[in-house]
Amino acid sequence: MTAKSLKVASPDNGPTAERAYRTDRGTMIYGKIEDALVTPHLQDHKGKVNLIVTSPPFPLVRKKRYGNETGEAYLQWLEALATPLTELLTDDGSIVIEIGNAWEEGAPIMSTLPLEALLAFKRAAKLNLCQHVICHNPARLPSPAAWVNLKRARLKDSFTHVWWMSKAQFPKADNRRVLNPYSKDMKKLLERQSYNAGTRPSGHVISKTGFLTDHGGSIGPNVLDLTGEHYPDSLLKYTGTGWDAGYRSYCKENVLPAHPARMQSSLSAFFIQFLTDENDLVLDPFGGSNTTGSVAESLNRRWIAVEADRDYVDGSRGRFPGLALNGSNESAG
Repeated sequence: MTAKSLKVASPDNGPTAERAYRTDRGTMIYGKIEDALVTPHLQDHKGKVNLIVTSPPFPLVRKKRYGNETGEAYLQWLEALATPLTELLTDDGSIVIEIGNAWEEGAPIMSTLPLEALLAFKRAAKLNLCQHVICHNPARLPSPAAWVNLKRARLKDSFTHVWWMSKAQFPKADNRRVLNPYSKDMKKLLERQSYNAGTRPSGHVISKTGFLTDHGGSIGPNVLDLTGEHYPDSLLKYTGTGWDAGYRSYCKENVLPAHPARMQSSLSAFFIQFLTDENDLVLDPFGGSNTTGSVAESLNRRWIAVEADRDYVDGSRGRFPGLALNGSNESAG
């Protein structure tokens, strides 16, 4: 499939992207990502972004307020963004994209559109697929409701696909930053300092000392359970609903709509910790409520977020204490 050209608005025929507010470490841009990509806000950062972590609008069968495309238009839209977004990355930078499942309208049949769009994105920018990660949320509400709750014909969706891609074959990454706590059995083994070594039925040979070194935790699997159980101690503060409490209160107090499809703060935190160092630059081109920016700021990373809905931009101020609506940090242009 040939990559589609990216259509952007000019000052004469449509809206442009402008800076809505900034913090000590980041900038929120109000406008569509298509427009923001051709402004100095992002052009000045070509080759300087260490991580793009985002959850683009999912290809749902119905249009939502947050601007999702549907059908073939979704595939073409995401594909057209691949190259300009990749050009922003450093040579060892990464792109992490969360894409949810989609269903065919009127039938209990899964759509392959999310996977097709992901592959089109990867091909268009000639990216390497580093790893496929499953984001499991057992607390997710049952969906699709028509087939799970009413017809009882399908199991509930409790995960989303997360795709980690990079320009280089060896991008910056360090799994020691996101180690899981050791299990009780592993802690006992480390205390005992003895292990049942030998050859396993699989053919693997386990040495006598291979599992006796305390590395500070166990290497996590590529299935992330973000409920907090067996989750990196360093990231536990981002689990649950507490991280969102200030944001939701702020939206309510200012009569602003809370974003209905907020990225889980623990998911954003996991990849920011895993793939970047302090003072690195993180970009979310579909900022929404700016979960990524607020997490990046708390982890001492610089950040840029782009969001096309003014109400969501205004509501996202609630993630930064002291950044009140129409406050001193307001800066356009």
